[in-house]
Amino acid sequence: MDTLDTSHPSSTATTQGMLLTNRGRFVTELVELVSSMRFAISLLTIISIASVVGTVVIQGEPMPNYVNQFGPFWFEVFARFSVYSVYSAWWFLLIMAFLVTSTSLCIIRNAPKMIADMKSWRVNVREQSLRNFHHHAEWSSSRAIEQLASEYIKQIAAAGYQVRQVPKDGAVLLSAKQGAANKLGYIFAHSAIVIICVGGLLDSNLPIRAQQWMFGKETFKGSGVIADIPEKHRLGNGNITFRGNTLIPEGQSSNTTILQMGDGVLIQDLPFSIQLEQFIVDFYSTGMPKLFASNVIVTDKETGNNFRATIKVNEPLIYKGLAVYQSSFEDGGSSLKLAGYPMAGSSHVQFPVDGQVGKASRLAGNDGDYTIEWSGFRPFNVENMAGDPRSVKQPKGFNENLEKRLGSAANRERGKDLRNVGPSVQYKLRDKTGQAREFSNYMMPVNIDGEEVFLAGVRDNPSEGFRYLRIPADANGKVDEWMRLRAAISDPALREKAAKRYGANVPLGANSSPQMREQLQLSALRGLNVFAGDAESSGYIAVARFIDKVPKEQQERTVDIFMKILNGAMWELWQVARDKDGLPAAVPDAKSARFLQRSTDALADSFFYGAPVYLQLRGFDEVKASVFQVTRSPGKNVVYLGCLLLVLGVFSMLYIRERRLWVWLRPDADGGVRTLMAMSTQRRSLDFDKEFEQMKARLPST
Repeated sequence: MDTLDTSHPSSTATTQGMLLTNRGRFVTELVELVSSMRFAISLLTIISIASVVGTVVIQGEPMPNYVNQFGPFWFEVFARFSVYSVYSAWWFLLIMAFLVTSTSLCIIRNAPKMIADMKSWRVNVREQSLRNFHHHAEWSSSRAIEQLASEYIKQIAAAGYQVRQVPKDGAVLLSAKQGAANKLGYIFAHSAIVIICVGGLLDSNLPIRAQQWMFGKETFKGSGVIADIPEKHRLGNGNITFRGNTLIPEGQSSNTTILQMGDGVLIQDLPFSIQLEQFIVDFYSTGMPKLFASNVIVTDKETGNNFRATIKVNEPLIYKGLAVYQSSFEDGGSSLKLAGYPMAGSSHVQFPVDGQVGKASRLAGNDGDYTIEWSGFRPFNVENMAGDPRSVKQPKGFNENLEKRLGSAANRERGKDLRNVGPSVQYKLRDKTGQAREFSNYMMPVNIDGEEVFLAGVRDNPSEGFRYLRIPADANGKVDEWMRLRAAISDPALREKAAKRYGANVPLGANSSPQMREQLQLSALRGLNVFAGDAESSGYIAVARFIDKVPKEQQERTVDIFMKILNGAMWELWQVARDKDGLPAAVPDAKSARFLQRSTDALADSFFYGAPVYLQLRGFDEVKASVFQVTRSPGKNVVYLGCLLLVLGVFSMLYIRERRLWVWLRPDADGGVRTLMAMSTQRRSLDFDKEFEQMKARLPST
């Protein structure tokens, strides 16, 4: 058996040579793979899929929003793949880097060949090869070869070609070309991909991630005064790229901006401070805002100089390489005055509540201590009143949320009736265990289907839309009458008194008996008690469960009787509640009947409201605040350059057609000249066939 003797010097050299050869072959194959078209297309496919994910899943939201939306299990799965920050994820940036490398290698390998081909006249072509071209023609001429060549050169040049004459062993070859710049289109298009990706990487979170890796910068996950946040959570003025937001109330200033990083924030110091003098907002007649503008004073930290400026939407302030955009507006800490109404128990006495947006208030009640976290105030709300707001029992489904993210062609919501429905307040009510629900209450009644109602919104999670309890406005445009009825349905004594009045007042005719009225009284009391409910169910759900216990063949008749008795008992309950408060009985007309029906429906919904109190906004002292987006984007101009090259490259490839023309002139035995003409192009078309015929007709054949 043959063996390899590695102890011999020649064997060692041979082995090393083989290793070097294999290593060189591996490197060559790796470079060819990375620079190949299939590799680049694979990367582009992955980037496209990632971009779709980044479009469908809202990026940069607070992490609790994603937990509420996907649940704890899928939240962890998606978090591992950085689905919540796709465009700054390490794997996305790595793919982008590979794409840049792949395209760069492709350019390095092919650009010199393309440029050499552009410069080449292809004069080494053979006469027989020209005869094999699809577009070729031959003819004879009696003129001298020099005279004929000169005439041909003039005609070819007049057609827009560059021409070169080359002697060929007694013959003459005219080589001409046109549209060689088509090759530049490929170079420009591929270079544009590299330049755009590099610009995107410059404006991505990659430089910030690099500072976290190399300089120990950490995201800040707590809360507190910005000035007191430690240095390890702050980025200096030397940071080459960032995009952050800063909220500035009127009369206050800021010299930092907040960078959202998914798992927390970083504080970016600015080389200047911005003081908001005044925030200006103008409206259309429909109540829709048409102009946001901020009058600011900018003070340079280094020189101390300051100047005034106005920042509008799409009209940013550019200073020291930073762009300050008018992003949106928020509340800057408005003072609020509200009236609180109990939503449980037999009392409906209102009590005053004061609050300030951005702060918290303590609320003590029979159900325990609560904390009110005042999260927002809006002095105006432009709503589409063409549709009826959702009931408090009807959360929005997946299809409805999906339609909001689709284009107009997929959106079925065609009718619009935009109106300003007035101020609203938004807050969270948190119990002592830390559980919270979010509420959004409107200050003024809203007209829905011809009826005035107060909208009280509630949601369990920030990812959900608000579901609205519709409290009917009474004759004075207040919620007092409904609150009186709500307290009465919670009072067993008043329910019993109302049932007695119902049994005594219902007209039964001459044949009525005390037993019949007593039976009506018991039925009315049962109906009120079922509607008032217990810990398990109440309202119409409790009524439905009660009816389910009746035999099916009797349910329809039972429902009809039960609802008639319930409606009559509710009327008597309303009168009993008014009598208790020293008010006259309500007028038994159609208007009162409609109010009672809407009130009953609202009472059925109120059991799902989930709050011990209803807070109604009564007054406010507004403080406006501007939200500015501050950016430093050195890659922007790089991307613009890449887009320009991409446009030039695409147009060059589509509209510049490379054509080659050869004319071979050879003296024949009769003393004349035999002419052979051939043409070629990269893409054959009917236009090229026509151009060939025109060129053949242009060249003299005699």
